[in-house]
Amino acid sequence: MRTLITGSVAYDTIMVFPDRFKNHLLADQLHILNVCFLTPEMRREYGGCAANIAYNLKLLGGDPLVMATVGEDIDPYLKRLADLGLSDAKLRKIAGQFTAQAFITTDLDNNQIIAFHPGAMNFSHENRIDATLGAKLAIIAPDGKEGMLRHARECAEAGIAFVFDPGQGLPMFSADDLSEFVRLADYVAVNDYEGKLLEDRTGLALEEISRSVKALILTLGAQGSMIFADGKRHEIPIVEAAEILDPTGCGDAYRAGLLYGIANGWDWPSTGRLGALAGSIKIACRGAQNHRFTQAEIKDRFKLAFGYSPW
Repeated sequence: MRTLITGSVAYDTIMVFPDRFKNHLLADQLHILNVCFLTPEMRREYGGCAANIAYNLKLLGGDPLVMATVGEDIDPYLKRLADLGLSDAKLRKIAGQFTAQAFITTDLDNNQIIAFHPGAMNFSHENRIDATLGAKLAIIAPDGKEGMLRHARECAEAGIAFVFDPGQGLPMFSADDLSEFVRLADYVAVNDYEGKLLEDRTGLALEEISRSVKALILTLGAQGSMIFADGKRHEIPIVEAAEILDPTGCGDAYRAGLLYGIANGWDWPSTGRLGALAGSIKIACRGAQNHRFTQAEIKDRFKLAFGYSPW
């Protein structure tokens, strides 16, 4: 099933702070914060939520179509997409803009401080979604505010089922905006922090929100994840990673597993477990798009982790 993935295509500058942020932040002095974290390790990676999700979904055997707005510095990324077999047909280049850039600092507890320059992403509303794209499923991942609202409405109008995945863009939206997203969406995916913020903004508990959609997915990091669907709560365990190197992009890997499961009509426990497995593979590799696996390998690893195969 062709799956439309809207959201950011970005360059990630990733820095590692060889200590813990909490050791350098004074809780009673945050109003005059002036802190420098020395990061001797730095690298530049390909990232962005839409591209990360598409990368993982392609590895799983899905059919992703990325829709994003990008800047004049996109050429190296275009070559990478071509090498991966991912289409750039729905990437719109915006004159005079940089491609979105994330500057990520990670500490020894895998906490992250991120500075994000949206650049061309602010023009995401210039892309249009309609039935001619041939997509039956979509995800509205973090993107420009106007673009996310427009794309949710366009998916609903075109009859394309979609996952609302606000990510770190959630604070941009008012209670009315979030209520509209939930009303239009078929699925909602949030992490624990975003879930609490969604509850605070809407005044509704997540279990209440889940009754308005086919499923609400809540990821909890090292505590696994939960899927609220059909009046049930499915608890999804983690898959032990070979090692824990870099959490950047783990949520996107999980979402690729969700999209694959939804597209293939899997039950919710299996869908969530595939997401958990994809996330565990990603966290053992630095960067959001440097891990690799074949479809045969993912099937074998799933059966090893859970004792059965949903394929």
